[in-house]
Amino acid sequence: MNRRSILIALAAAALLAAAAFMAVRVMMTPPDGLDLARSKASARGLYAVTIAPEKEPLEQGPLHSWILTLKTPDGAPVEGATIAVGGGMPQHGHGLPTQPQATAYLGDGRYRIEGVRFNMSGWWEFTFDIKAAAGDDRVVFNLAL
Repeated sequence: MNRRSILIALAAAALLAAAAFMAVRVMMTPPDGLDLARSKASARGLYAVTIAPEKEPLEQGPLHSWILTLKTPDGAPVEGATIAVGGGMPQHGHGLPTQPQATAYLGDGRYRIEGVRFNMSGWWEFTFDIKAAAGDDRVVFNLAL
């Protein structure tokens, strides 16, 4: 290999390393202005939804249980809802490492969600598909670990 070929190969390797570093950095940093509210209206406005971990602080690694509180827009508790749980890391293109489920109705519109684990730091989406008397709706929460 001549000297010019070696310099071109080194420059290409340096550019590739810099691009990889920036890609990893972008994937690990949540976007600016990310809505981290834990209370919001569902997408169609049928429900007012609040989420909270049963134990704070929220940590990477262990399994978590959450309480999802589901109310009508005027504040009445929603009973008898079916809730499907999903989510993942939008910047990484993968879902949750576990399959969380709504396991119990606790009264007053509160549902226990069990089996949640966040296995790495970064931006996570936590989604809830809700089926109840008012209709089907969805809510998405952002979490940053």
